[in-house]
Amino acid sequence: MNVLRLSWKNLMADKLSTLLSLILFALGVGLISLILLINHQIENKFEKNLAGIDLVVGAKGSPLQLILCNIFHIDFPTGNIPLKQANGLKRHPLVKSAIDLSLGDSYKGYRIIGTTPDYVHLYEGKIKEGKFWENTFDVTLGATVARNLELKIGDTFHGSHGYDDAMAHDDMPPFKITGILSPTGTVLDQLIFTNKESVWAVHDTHGVDPDSISIDDREITSMLLFFKNRMGNVQLPRMINENTDMQAASPAFEMARLYNMMGQGENLLRWLAAIIMVVSALSIFISLFKSLRSRKYELALLRVSGASRMWLFLLILLEGLIIAILGYILGMVLSHVGMQLLSGYLTEEYRYEFTGWLFLQEEGYMFVVAVVLGLLAAIIPALLAFKTNISETLSEG
Repeated sequence: MNVLRLSWKNLMADKLSTLLSLILFALGVGLISLILLINHQIENKFEKNLAGIDLVVGAKGSPLQLILCNIFHIDFPTGNIPLKQANGLKRHPLVKSAIDLSLGDSYKGYRIIGTTPDYVHLYEGKIKEGKFWENTFDVTLGATVARNLELKIGDTFHGSHGYDDAMAHDDMPPFKITGILSPTGTVLDQLIFTNKESVWAVHDTHGVDPDSISIDDREITSMLLFFKNRMGNVQLPRMINENTDMQAASPAFEMARLYNMMGQGENLLRWLAAIIMVVSALSIFISLFKSLRSRKYELALLRVSGASRMWLFLLILLEGLIIAILGYILGMVLSHVGMQLLSGYLTEEYRYEFTGWLFLQEEGYMFVVAVVLGLLAAIIPALLAFKTNISETLSEG
């Protein structure tokens, strides 16, 4: 007799009960897997985009908003800061280097950033085609921007004020594409780069000659700072926040706060998924226990036919194991297909690429947990089968 085949036939004898246990188990596994997939990809992208930035300096407002806007580019600016003050901060003895950012415009939902090639080098970005921007109204595109908008070297376009394409700057010279970056898997892929002068030129209004405006009267959105040593983390944030009209936000501190806020909801969902899995294991136990009572005579006949006690024990154990393994497989399919379906929405919403075709080490650990739960659910019914008294059972039958 094939014990595996007989276990499967026994499960199929009560399809409704088996299906219920299978669905519950799959839901628990799938929910945990989906949480792991989303959390892993978000944290991975956040960590890559921090790029060793020690401090972000910008206008007063929410420090978390300052970080989300100027590092991850998924929020709005808190305002502008005077370039003169920013340049003065660059000369501080604890500052190793700084990168200016000027924001405010976009093209078809992709942000236009006024900065220097140092920003691209920060993320180890490289030119795939053409060259970096040099002159006013030259732009270099991130890989995703070029691919999704089907743009190429030499193409031109007008940017729009803000981030919703509501008002195009049609009265200004168009931007001209001079370069396209290679994919990096970082925020670079989602951005359009030019120099600060281009951003200033677009926003100089009322007939004012841009060349007549002193550099000291210019503004930028933010500045990314890198310190010479750890004393910068101790002294500069407080000095900037208390003694200037600017705001300093630590990416490491603000991201820790964000992870803590996200973690509370994530933990709640994980506990919910764990409860579903435990309930499904209980469902497997009840199903096997009930079927065992109606199959006592059948098990006794198997013993008479030559089946050993251990063979019966293994038969019942396999039934619990089959449901657990099939539930795990179904849960994995649901979570990864679901993540792939969600990836389009997440990419459109946050401008970061997500995928469902990513498999994590933690999912391997989940398989072990699923097998253990299946075995635990079946162990008591299996022991009862092991202890089946042939004479008593046959006499009752």
